Amino acid sequence: MGGRVDRSINRSKGPYVFRMSGQNYHHIGSLLPESGKKPQFAQLYIYDTKNEIHNRMNSLLHEEVDPKIVQGLSEMLDEHNILAKTFRMARDRYKQHPESVFRLRLLSDRTRDGRQYNIPTASEVAGLIIGDLTDENFQRDVIVEHRKNGLQRITDLHPSFMSMTYPLIHPYGEDGYRLGILLTDIIKKTFAREKLTMRQFYCFRIQQRLNEAHTLLQAGRLLQQYIVDGYMAIEEERFRYIRNNQKKLRADIFSGLMDAIVRGDSDCSMIEKTIILPSSHTGGPRYRVQNYQDAMAICRWAGYPDLFLTFTCNPKWPEINEMLRLIGQESDDNRVDIICRVFQIKLFQLMQDLKKNQPFGKIIACKLTHSVHNAHITNNINMHERSVSNRSFEC
Repeated sequence: MGGRVDRSINRSKGPYVFRMSGQNYHHIGSLLPESGKKPQFAQLYIYDTKNEIHNRMNSLLHEEVDPKIVQGLSEMLDEHNILAKTFRMARDRYKQHPESVFRLRLLSDRTRDGRQYNIPTASEVAGLIIGDLTDENFQRDVIVEHRKNGLQRITDLHPSFMSMTYPLIHPYGEDGYRLGILLTDIIKKTFAREKLTMRQFYCFRIQQRLNEAHTLLQAGRLLQQYIVDGYMAIEEERFRYIRNNQKKLRADIFSGLMDAIVRGDSDCSMIEKTIILPSSHTGGPRYRVQNYQDAMAICRWAGYPDLFLTFTCNPKWPEINEMLRLIGQESDDNRVDIICRVFQIKLFQLMQDLKKNQPFGKIIACKLTHSVHNAHITNNINMHERSVSNRSFEC
C-alpha cells in the first residue's frame, strides 16, 4: 500500500486517527529480490525461506515481536491461505530450477458465483508462466515478474486486491470485490441495476452479524486503515465512471477548445483534456457551489437563518458502549462504524424533534451541511418567529 500517511496527527492526546492524503495505490514487487537486497513482502514466501521468520521480524522497524507468534501465523497462512500457497508454489519451482525464468500470474477472472463465500482453488487464483508471454488476454491479471527493478501497480478491481494487502483479515485468501457480481434479486427485477457496486460490497463487509465471525471488526486500528483503503478504492471507481462517461454528463458545454482560443492559447501542447466533475460527485467544486446556491435560495425565500446548530459526537455515549459490549469490545477499540451509525441515528432524531415537536416554533426551511474535516454537522434553520434569533446550541 503506497500513499502519504499523516502520522503527525496522533502525537497529541485523543483517539487514534488514520489519515491519508494524495492518491492511494497498491504495488507489488518481483518474485526474487534485486541483487544485494533483502527479501520483503511476497518475496519472503520464495527467497531465503530458511531465515523467513528472522527476515519478517527485521522488516518491522522499532517493534518487538514474539518469534513464536510470527511462526504460528506463517504456518497458519501456509495451511489455509490460497494466496500463500501460490507463492509457495513459486518457491518450489525456484528450488527445483533456480536457473529458469518464470512469472506468476494472479488471475482476475473467476468461474464461480461472487455472491457465495466459496474458498478459491489454486487453479483459478494463479498459475506459473514459463518462458515468454503469449497473446492471451491478461487484462486485469497481475503478472509478478521473476526479477525486476521497481514495483508495478495492482488494479483495485482485482479480486485479490484486499486479500494480498490484509492477509490476517482474509486468512483464507478469499476474493474481494470484482466486476460482474450479480444482485440477489436479479430475477425479480426490482432494481434497474443488475450488478453489485463497489460501495455496496464494502458496506456489506463492514456490517456486523451474529452468525458470522468478526475478524475485520475486531482488527482495531487496522480496521480504520481498511475502511480508508476501501473508501479510496470506491472514489477511484467513481472517478473512473466519470472519466469514461463525459458525454452522458454533457461535459462538452463546459470550458473546452473554444475557451482556449478566446484566451489566446496558440500552443496546442499546453491544452490538456479536462475531466468535468458533476455536481452529484460529493466534495467536488460543483457540488460545493450547488449546495451554496441552494442555501442562498432558501435564505432569499425565507430570510436569514434563526438558529445555527452544531451537532457533535461523543464516543463514550452509552448506546455505543452497549453495542461494543455485545462482542466484548471497549470504546477504545476504534469501532468507527458504530460511532458513525449512532451519530446518524441521533442526528435524525434531533431533526425529527425540531420538526414535529417544534420546541422553537414552526420550521419553514432548513439546510443540512456535512463538515467532514471538523467532524461535526451544522444546520441552518429558518423559523416563523424572529424572537429566537442569535441563539446557538452545541451538543
